[in-house]
Parts: sequence; structure tokens; C-alpha cells
Amino acid sequence: MPKRILQGVVVSDKNEKTVVVRVERRFAHPLLQKTVRRSKKYKAHDEANQYKIGDIVSIEECAPISKDKTWKVISAQA
Repeated sequence: MPKRILQGVVVSDKNEKTVVVRVERRFAHPLLQKTVRRSKKYKAHDEANQYKIGDIVSIEECAPISKDKTWKVISAQA
């Protein structure tokens, strides 16, 4: 099974080797058909501490690194 890749914005870089990424998804409401935005935060592994707040990054699923960190940053958008 392929690993999921998500894109989001870094909202926190205060932890050592970890960034918090907010991933937003859009979908049509089942009844009203209005576009609804929902977001979720993921903790992702950042080995070099190179990503800062506001960076747009891609994260990929990986084996668990800690209790709640199962994603790693693979690239940043320019």
C-alpha cells in the first residue's frame, strides 16, 4: 500500500526535530452542497530543524517515531 502524502502549512516549530503541520481539506456538504473547509494538525519529523512557521510543506506517512508522531517532512514548496 502506498504511503499517503499530504500538503499543509507549518503552524508550530517550537519542539526539537518536530513541526506541527495544519492540513486543510475541502468537500461539499452532503445535504446543502456548500463547500466546507476542515483542518487537522499533524506532528511531523523535521530532522534538521529547517522548517519555520508559515512554510508550505509536504508530509509523508512513516513508521511511528514517537507516541503521536507518524509523519515526516519530505519537501517544502518554494
